[in-house]
Amino acid sequence: MHSYSEEVGVPATDAVRAAIGEVDYAALFAAAPGPCLVLLPNLVIIDVNRAYCQGSGCARKDLVGQPFFDSLPANPADPEADQVRTLVAASLEGVLSTRKRDTMPLLKYDISAGSQPGVFEEHWWSVINTPVLGPEGQVRWILVRTEDVTAFAHHGRDRTETGCTQQMEAELYERAGEVQRLNEELRHANARDRRVAIKLQEAMLHSPDLARHSDIAVRYLPAVHSLNVCGDWYDAVDLPEGRFSVAVGDVVGHGLEAATVMGRLRSALSAASRAVAGPAQALELLGLYARSVEGALATSVVSALIDTRSQLIIYSSAGHLPPVLLHPDGRCMLLDRATDPPLGARPQHVPRPQAGIEYCRGCTLLLYTDGLIERRDEDIDTGIHRLTDALVERCVGLDPEHVADTLLTHFDVRQGASDDIALVVVRL
Repeated sequence: MHSYSEEVGVPATDAVRAAIGEVDYAALFAAAPGPCLVLLPNLVIIDVNRAYCQGSGCARKDLVGQPFFDSLPANPADPEADQVRTLVAASLEGVLSTRKRDTMPLLKYDISAGSQPGVFEEHWWSVINTPVLGPEGQVRWILVRTEDVTAFAHHGRDRTETGCTQQMEAELYERAGEVQRLNEELRHANARDRRVAIKLQEAMLHSPDLARHSDIAVRYLPAVHSLNVCGDWYDAVDLPEGRFSVAVGDVVGHGLEAATVMGRLRSALSAASRAVAGPAQALELLGLYARSVEGALATSVVSALIDTRSQLIIYSSAGHLPPVLLHPDGRCMLLDRATDPPLGARPQHVPRPQAGIEYCRGCTLLLYTDGLIERRDEDIDTGIHRLTDALVERCVGLDPEHVADTLLTHFDVRQGASDDIALVVVRL
């Protein structure tokens, strides 16, 4: 692992390393001359610096823990105050969705005069909202940097300046307006792309059979920086005689190309699961079909058939991570006795293995893709151990919806990870 000094090109002398190790970043933040505050993704304030407290006239203890907009009372006499709050909210939502910094145009937002309750003073602000990303690319915090430019705004109204100064200020105002227009266009374009992508993914993942199972919870999260579509999928298929099957799969790659392949493979597996005796035969047919689909090779899939009458799980895996069976008493079992290479990995057709295991009422079955547990510079077995530990310590007795949410929170991927995630939780 590289040190900070190496990353920024500072000579890695002992003195420099020692000095870097002694830097108090909390003190630096508190002393920063520009007003700054830090928000959680739910827009709750978790820190402010002294400059922000001085500019807002509020004490730090009165700000930390408060929703951002609750800390900014609007001037009831200003008809544009609500519009400004809407613009700021849109900027923050854009930062959360795009994970990119947003520089806002000059904003007029009055603040309360501390010595005169109910009296507001006119203020103009320059605001920059910057995401701070976690190790998997998710937004962990938003750094809001504000600058009070009231003096500049008032100065612009004064017509006594020289022609040169007036021209410079006119250009600055024009550029600020252009930034605002471009930001609005980008927000509208991103919102449109997200709506289209989400509708596409919803259509491809739609499962009428799944809607009939209140005991099954599913989750789908695309990789961060993707277009809200991915190559991971989940499915549930109702079968005769009190049986049903669940599956997850993972196509190599991201984006529309992977999603297109995913849609074809998911439909093929759904049809095969209805036509053959068990998951191994279904995966055999899927493997044969995958050879004719460009981009489908090396796809991993796991399918499990649940027979509710005999309380038996029959499963087969094509290069996928093992499902986990959580017993009501907290015991975890990996279903790893029927694992084979991914689709198309063998040059010749070979029958796939299949295994069965009994379950008891109240057990929970978990199928997942590697985006949930895989981390950079960490062995996949470590991720599996973290998963089973989380199930035992946090999920015993929870219903499927709460199990799914608990796992996403535990692995800090509620807003996505560096890889796609599909998750199926079944209460048996």
